[in-house]
Amino acid sequence: MRSELRAVRTGGVPSIVDLTDECADFVRAEGDGLFQVFAPHATAGIAVIETGAGSDDDLLAQLDVLLPRDDRWRHRHGAAGHGRDHVLPAFVPPHASVPVLGGRLALGTWQRICFVDTNIDNPSRHVRFTFLRG
Repeated sequence: MRSELRAVRTGGVPSIVDLTDECADFVRAEGDGLFQVFAPHATAGIAVIETGAGSDDDLLAQLDVLLPRDDRWRHRHGAAGHGRDHVLPAFVPPHASVPVLGGRLALGTWQRICFVDTNIDNPSRHVRFTFLRG
């Protein structure tokens, strides 16, 4: 198994950061196996979605509808509505696993691996890339 912690910069705004190219580089020299990306945060998730055609913006917009940034949350430290950030991983899990075949991620045509972060209090985050040989 090979594992590495990587930095992700979100800039302190709700963000979807496409990690696909970085993930692909991580497994390029490998053969067959399983790649996992994990967000070691209580307020972030990993989504496998299409990007660039509006789906990423749609996801952030729907998270605002589903999890409004207001004062309804019991968890109240940080920016207003921060409690919703702690609920996010129940809807966007903090991990994703993708098969690797011949050193290539076996993603579908439009699938991208993305870091989803609505927490405006932390502009610098991390993800853990792990490859398990088959």
